[in-house]
Amino acid sequence: MTADRTFVIVGAGQAGANAAETLRAEGFAGRVVLLGAEPHFPYERPPLSKAVLLGKDEPDSVFLHDDAWYAEQDVEVHIGAAAHALDRAARQVSTRDGRTFHYDRLLLATGSSPRSLPVAGADLDGVVRLRTLTDSRRLAGRLRTGARLVIVGAGWIGLEVAAAASAKGADVTVVEAASLPLQRVLGERMARYFAGLHTGRGVHFRFGNQVTEIRGDGRVSQVVLADGSVLGADTVLVAVGVRPDMELAETAGLACDDGILVDQRLRTSDPLIFAAGDAARVGHPLLRARVRSEHWDNAVHTGTTAARAMLDQDVVHDRVPYFFSDQYDLGMEYTGWVPPGHDAGLVIRGDLGSGEFLAFWTERGRVLAGMNVNVWDVADRIEALVRAGLRDGLTVPADRLADPAVPLSDLLR
Repeated sequence: MTADRTFVIVGAGQAGANAAETLRAEGFAGRVVLLGAEPHFPYERPPLSKAVLLGKDEPDSVFLHDDAWYAEQDVEVHIGAAAHALDRAARQVSTRDGRTFHYDRLLLATGSSPRSLPVAGADLDGVVRLRTLTDSRRLAGRLRTGARLVIVGAGWIGLEVAAAASAKGADVTVVEAASLPLQRVLGERMARYFAGLHTGRGVHFRFGNQVTEIRGDGRVSQVVLADGSVLGADTVLVAVGVRPDMELAETAGLACDDGILVDQRLRTSDPLIFAAGDAARVGHPLLRARVRSEHWDNAVHTGTTAARAMLDQDVVHDRVPYFFSDQYDLGMEYTGWVPPGHDAGLVIRGDLGSGEFLAFWTERGRVLAGMNVNVWDVADRIEALVRAGLRDGLTVPADRLADPAVPLSDLLR
């Protein structure tokens, strides 16, 4: 690699930091510029709704490297430098503070932003979101015994915060438009399991309902629901999903559709520009679909793959999607992908009542995804089952899949 080339990475999150680290590990000797909109060096996001929120980990523990590491690796980090414009013809990125950076290769790791709640009162003090380290610190200070927390949205973030808040003694109510939490992801039976997990710890759910107004005199005090009921609240967490940050790419004329469209090498419609992390919608060769993932594992691996592709290495992103969650004493990992709206069959291995089991989503005998709950060191075998089904058409009889006496490795034979 020639030392006179400049690779610019827009986005100093997990994906961007992993890309910078990989460039140096792979021997790139040119200039590496990392532009981050936040006033922090790169950090991991999963602890923000888990250990940091619970107070088990210090906020500083989330940082990927200490500041000195970037200097040692000759990675030029600009924090608080939000990218404002992309000029593809001139191969330049401009930041809001007026600086301009030339690039030979560019990686867009712009991430995603929480969706807002379009109701009156959403701008009151005490209405918060959870995306950044600053958000997590602010929310942690509000969770205490007797605090009244209303969470809008029963997705993964909403449920993880509900668990942390309940553990800290807060009174928690979750408002969800669907009839169960996580229903679109897990299906009805597993959604009921997670609902029971939380109601058993004192969390209240208001299913099939929506927030129509937030009231307060400068500071939130009440949440009004569509059914006319009114909830008292000191804090309202809006956790209704995220949207990919693709405005920079769209304005520059790159192909976008619910994310920045990239091929299996994470290359955009411009061969000099790549995308990774939450914002990238990947043409996945194994899943045979365009997939956009908002999880930590995706950011880690797409950042690494994109960096190698920028170096013209022969790489593809074909990793099976993976994510994890911690709620109370439940720890789980989910490996695989069920297309949205797909009616997959559910097979349970073990006893739901014990809190230790595996769940598999199948289609005509093929394992599309698997979730291990408080059962460890099996995610690699679940991934192998998913990959074998997708790649080789492997089918597994439901009775064998459900039988704990049959080792998972035997199902691959």
